[in-house]
Amino acid sequence: MKAARVVPLAVLMAASGMALAQPAGIKRTDLQRQDLVVPGREVVQVRVDFAPGAAFARHSHPGEEIAYVLEGSLEYQFDGKPPVTLKAGDALYIPAGTIHSAKNVGSRKGAELATYFVEKGKPLLAEVNDRPSR
Repeated sequence: MKAARVVPLAVLMAASGMALAQPAGIKRTDLQRQDLVVPGREVVQVRVDFAPGAAFARHSHPGEEIAYVLEGSLEYQFDGKPPVTLKAGDALYIPAGTIHSAKNVGSRKGAELATYFVEKGKPLLAEVNDRPSR
């Protein structure tokens, strides 16, 4: 098993051809990337650490995500729905293409294990700049 490596978000985005500024207080650690038996699909696991109050802007993924909260309290916001707050030990399924954001709403560090089942060769994350209508 190879050791985990810390990959700044800006590097991940540059490698995938995306331009997205590194969110303040967010650190992503790339844990593994493996091909699935389904042609053209792969699984990617990433640890995401959030400083208190740190937020990850609205974005989507080219596949499903399962977020498992490792520590702290994280709030997930989906367009048109009330926010969902999870604590350590809670998990959340996010369907492919769903626009969402995440924020550490606790007073201490928060962290999640994000597991993505995505289309191989596509950027892992797509930033969404437009705001939803209210």
